[in-house]
Amino acid sequence: MLPKISIVTPSFNQGQFLEETILSVIGQGYPNLEYILIDGGSTDNSAEIIRKYEGRLAYWVSESDGGMYEAIQKGFAKSTGEIMGWINSDDILHRNALFTIAELFTLPGVSWIQGIPNVIDEKGRLVQTINLGPWSELRFYTDDYCIQQESTFWRRELWNNAGGYISTEYKLAGDYELWSRFFHHAKLFTPSCMLGGFRLRRENQLSLNWDAYKTERNIVRETAIQNTITEKVQKINHLQKLKKICSRSRFLNVIFLTSRIERKMIEIHEYPSDIIFDRKSQKFMLQKQVN
Repeated sequence: MLPKISIVTPSFNQGQFLEETILSVIGQGYPNLEYILIDGGSTDNSAEIIRKYEGRLAYWVSESDGGMYEAIQKGFAKSTGEIMGWINSDDILHRNALFTIAELFTLPGVSWIQGIPNVIDEKGRLVQTINLGPWSELRFYTDDYCIQQESTFWRRELWNNAGGYISTEYKLAGDYELWSRFFHHAKLFTPSCMLGGFRLRRENQLSLNWDAYKTERNIVRETAIQNTITEKVQKINHLQKLKKICSRSRFLNVIFLTSRIERKMIEIHEYPSDIIFDRKSQKFMLQKQVN
């Protein structure tokens, strides 16, 4: 039997895109879906759109709240699915994403995943994909790139182990704070498939306030980084310096030395195994990282 997947959509005055978001979720025909929509008391046509599909929703409400993360927390409090995630009211799930997500979580040791980050425009066209490679806890705290929330899903067991809540302390970086707690309990797997799409709009989009997001993100980093991560950062910085020295060297064994340094850096990161798609079986499978 397919696992129950709980998807929450927080919404506020996004009537222009809300119906497309809803249809991208319920239109997949996934038989064990629990779809919850929390509207913050919209004054546009959002409530009318929601009522149009309320028979397909496990729960919905339209009332004033304290913002996006409070709405998400309210939605997850109503959820019961084995697998969880949220899709904002202007973003989408890609075709067959729920079936793909269900299959990915059958792989041993997989507690949370992020598909290929990608961007759609206001017309719903796929306009960009971003290959960020694998994630580790070390990279999460030192890289300027971010984990794309629309493509990220996790087991309820991980959610509970990480406290069972999303912080409402932040306006923009509540997802980043949640990921920081997830990394204390499990590795993030990054299959090469598209699951959710982020919609890039021309205006009125909180996530475009990058400077404010980084300010909140840095607060999380300062409180979350442990001594073990600090030690790893120091080791990586040392290896990067050695790599630069090797790149300027004229010795014949420089390629060998550089290769050893790169393998050591991968070892320090402790990346999870790769998830690859097997052509013959038409299924996803784990493949160990090559050090």
